[in-house]
Amino acid sequence: MFIPLFFLSCNQKSKQESAIADASIEIGVVRFDKIFFETPPDQLQKIKMEFPFFFPEGNDDAVWIEKMQNPLWRELYQEVQKKYPTNDKLKADFESLFKHIQYYFPKTKTPKVITVISEMDYDNKVIYADSLVIVSLEMYLGKEHKFYQFPKYIKQNFEENQIMPDVVSSFYKKVSPPNLDKKLLGSMVEAGKELYMKELFLPEAPVNELIGYTPEQLTWCEENESYIWRYFIDKELLYSDDQKLIPRFINPAPFSKFYLEIDNESPGKVGAYIGWQIVNSYMKNNEVSLQQLLQTNAQEIFKKSKYKPKK
Repeated sequence: MFIPLFFLSCNQKSKQESAIADASIEIGVVRFDKIFFETPPDQLQKIKMEFPFFFPEGNDDAVWIEKMQNPLWRELYQEVQKKYPTNDKLKADFESLFKHIQYYFPKTKTPKVITVISEMDYDNKVIYADSLVIVSLEMYLGKEHKFYQFPKYIKQNFEENQIMPDVVSSFYKKVSPPNLDKKLLGSMVEAGKELYMKELFLPEAPVNELIGYTPEQLTWCEENESYIWRYFIDKELLYSDDQKLIPRFINPAPFSKFYLEIDNESPGKVGAYIGWQIVNSYMKNNEVSLQQLLQTNAQEIFKKSKYKPKK
């Protein structure tokens, strides 16, 4: 009897999700932000001994005491406490995520999660380091928060629902080989691999959140997929190693730069979106594991993906 591949694939995914749900995992969430700002200054040495990695040598204690007492830092701390009064949701989200991670990467250690209030460094909102995950909660207060003096396209993802996708991004950088392919196609497929991993590890997340789009931005990409692809082909961009193409089509940006009227409507990262579709097509048409995908070069993935943009 003929059984469509689609149904076999869905059945396999269902079995995987069932096995993942049955796994047992316990993740502790340590609120260093709370510990730091609620510790009296005369007890500073105690937390320095417990968390030495947060206190690099060369800084006088007066620096940390000033931070503990500074009205602006304390206001930021109060805002974080209002947004995240308990650890319950963070803990549940991390346990679900690491069940998925350990299913696909069994040797991965169960980490300790530590939340902090840092310097609003939006390039390092989450740091994954083997047995430790550090989350800067001040970067997830909601895009309209009064403290955020950033361009709209950047603060768009300063939302609670981006914590887990950001953890996956940081994990991806640890387990994926460095991308040495300087062509646009190489960067597209690299971004596609990361987005595919997010899809696997966060199956309940809305698709637009995985790439950091609004629902409208995702719809625009879906409706214009064939146009974007045709533009890349017509302009012979896929195998170009012009590094200016990366900020135009891969990196976060207010819009993608086709240098046409369409720019005003497009979201950034349309090259990453197309790379994601290529990787999805490759995984549907080839029997390979996630680990094998990470080790496969962009040219082979593209060739074997049989990718065709949706009309």
